[in-house]
Amino acid sequence: MKKEIHPNYNEVVFWDLSCDFKFLTRSTMSSKETIKWEDGKEYPVIKIEVSSQSHPFFTGKKMMLDTAGRVDKFNQRMAKKQAVKK
Repeated sequence: MKKEIHPNYNEVVFWDLSCDFKFLTRSTMSSKETIKWEDGKEYPVIKIEVSSQSHPFFTGKKMMLDTAGRVDKFNQRMAKKQAVKK
């Protein structure tokens, strides 16, 4: 393999901030922030918003969406556009 063309592949901790879930894996991502893991070693930490622990598809939890408000806003926009055309 050619030298110095491959990114560093190290162990890092990904931290899901939405549910305070952390997991240790390997990645090419890096960070200046570190965290002490259960084995006593310090690893770079990558903060993320969504992981398998918080994503509705994997958890089975449904999120409440304001679909009625979206529909009303869409209908208002369409009414304005049609009023301008006439």
